Amino acid sequence: MILDINDLVVSFSMYQKNGFQKGNLEVIHKLSLSVDRGEIVAVVGSSGSGKSILAHAVLNLLPKNASTSGTISYKDELLTEKRLNGILGREIAFIPQSVDYLDPVMKVGKQVIGVFGTRQRQRELFQQYHLPQNTENKYPFQLSGGMARRILISGAMMGDPDLIIADEPTPGLDTAMAMETLKEFRRMADHGAAVLLITHDIDLALNVADRVSVFYAGTIVETAPTQDFLAGKDALRHPYSKAFIDALPQNDFRPISGTQPYAGNLPSGCLFADRCHLRDDSCAGDQKEREVRGGKVRCIHAT
Repeated sequence: MILDINDLVVSFSMYQKNGFQKGNLEVIHKLSLSVDRGEIVAVVGSSGSGKSILAHAVLNLLPKNASTSGTISYKDELLTEKRLNGILGREIAFIPQSVDYLDPVMKVGKQVIGVFGTRQRQRELFQQYHLPQNTENKYPFQLSGGMARRILISGAMMGDPDLIIADEPTPGLDTAMAMETLKEFRRMADHGAAVLLITHDIDLALNVADRVSVFYAGTIVETAPTQDFLAGKDALRHPYSKAFIDALPQNDFRPISGTQPYAGNLPSGCLFADRCHLRDDSCAGDQKEREVRGGKVRCIHAT
């Protein structure tokens, strides 16, 4: 297994409303996820559900007031800070959501080359992503949002990584360029890389992903093969996954009542229970992940 996350919990130490007492706000709850060689796993869910925090936890990019528990393994060994520092940028590539990761005082060509790349490879990537030849001599402030996004992607593709973590890599790209980027992920996976694709755009992800994990309120409620999502909601297991499919544009944005719970005021048991038509007293208990019809789900009613 390339990436294996088990029972990950992420909390932030924060001052409470009165401004005098600190408390821990748990934003990721007992999350488990794996990505194997040759596989693309897409993590999808609504904004604010904690998807980017997952990426930052794997890469040790959380702020100092964060604490974690659980385990994160890379190639069957714990991914410690020391080990990560030795392989990030070579074996593990990261495409961040924010273009602010670009150094504002360094020309972007030099940033993409980094420590391990070459000018020739950088120019090949810029041509592939339709960046004009003189782009390499520009600073980030001279780029459009879409160009900056393509610079970040080029940086991740510079080497030959075994694991790619892409956090919302397609905003700001037109549909053709977004699909070209995802097809490049698919090509790299087919050559042995593992790809963790974090996105809100499930329609794009379904074109390349092998499995899809549905994120809700800081945890994964269902992981299933992509063909189950393509087959429609009746092939899925968790009520939120079904509602997520119903809310897509091609399904007329059919909504459900209620909102995602705030991390500081979570219900006991199932985090989706307050919005679920299947809710009963059993939903207040611990919803352990279990296998159902070839997928994994946290729902006592899943069949």
